[in-house]
Amino acid sequence: MANIAFIGLGNMGGPMAANLVKAGHKVHGFDLVQVSKDAAKADGVSIAASATEAVKGAEIVITMLPAGKHVLSVWKEVIPAVAKNTLMIDCSTVDVESARHAHARAAEHNLPSIDAPVSGGTGGAKAGTLTFMCGGEDFAFAQARPVLENMGKKIVHCGKGGAGQAAKICNNMILGISMIAVSEAFALGEKLGLSHQALFDVSSTSSGQCWSLTSYCPVPGPVPASPANNDYKPGFAAALMLKDLRLSQEAAKAAGAATPLGAHAESIYDAFEKAGHGDVDFSGIIRHVRGLAK
Repeated sequence: MANIAFIGLGNMGGPMAANLVKAGHKVHGFDLVQVSKDAAKADGVSIAASATEAVKGAEIVITMLPAGKHVLSVWKEVIPAVAKNTLMIDCSTVDVESARHAHARAAEHNLPSIDAPVSGGTGGAKAGTLTFMCGGEDFAFAQARPVLENMGKKIVHCGKGGAGQAAKICNNMILGISMIAVSEAFALGEKLGLSHQALFDVSSTSSGQCWSLTSYCPVPGPVPASPANNDYKPGFAAALMLKDLRLSQEAAKAAGAATPLGAHAESIYDAFEKAGHGDVDFSGIIRHVRGLAK
C-alpha cells in the first residue's frame, strides 16, 4: 500500500480519496474548504495543514482541482517539497495546454506524471466506478494504473502528456450535444402527444440510442436512476458541462478544428446557466429546451 497525498477534497476528490483509504492506502489530504476537510477526515483521510505538508513523504500526489490555473499553482507549490521519483497525477478537467505545462514542470524535477481526468460524476466517484482518461509516458501510466484502479473501473492510456485531457474534452462535447438532442426529441414528442415511455422504448432500441438516452434519460420514468427522477439533483452539474464545452471550443480554436454543434451546445448551456440553473444536473437542459418553444 502507498502513502498518497490528495489535494482537492470536494464533491469528486473527497469520495475518490475515501476509496483509496478503503483500499488500504495511507492518505494525507488538503483542501481550502473546511466542510470538505471534515467530510474527508470522517472517511479516514488524514488532514494536513497545507498542500506542502500533505505531500511530505508521499509516494504519489493526486490533485483534483477546479481549473488549470489551480493545478499549475499547486504543482508549483508542492513539487519542490516532494521526494525523488514521486508520481504526480492530476485528475482535474483542465485545458490541454495547462496539462502540458504541468507535465513540463514535473519533468524539470525528473518526476513521472499523468493527466488523468475522469468521467462518471459524483456517483461514479462514490462507487469507485470512474473512467480515467490518461496522458503521459508509458512508465508513468504503468505506475499510476494500480492506484487509479482503486477509484475506477476503466483506465485508458490515451497517449502522451495532455492526451487524457484531449479525450475528456472530446467525450464531453459529444455528451453535451447528445443530451440537447435527446431533450429536443422528448420536447417534440410531448408536443406531438407521444408518451415518454413510448419514445424511450423505440429510440433505446433503434438508431437514436445513446448514453444520454439510455443511462441518463432527461425525463422522469424510463430510467429510474436518472436525475430527472430526483428533480435534476446533479450528478454532473450544468455549470460543469458548460466548463467542459468551453474547454472544447478553446481547444477547437487552438487546433483549427470546426465544431459548429459543439459551439451551439456551449451557447445553449451558457444561456441555461445565466438563467440561474448552473447548479442543476446537465440533463435539466430539457427545461431550457421546452422554454425555447413559441
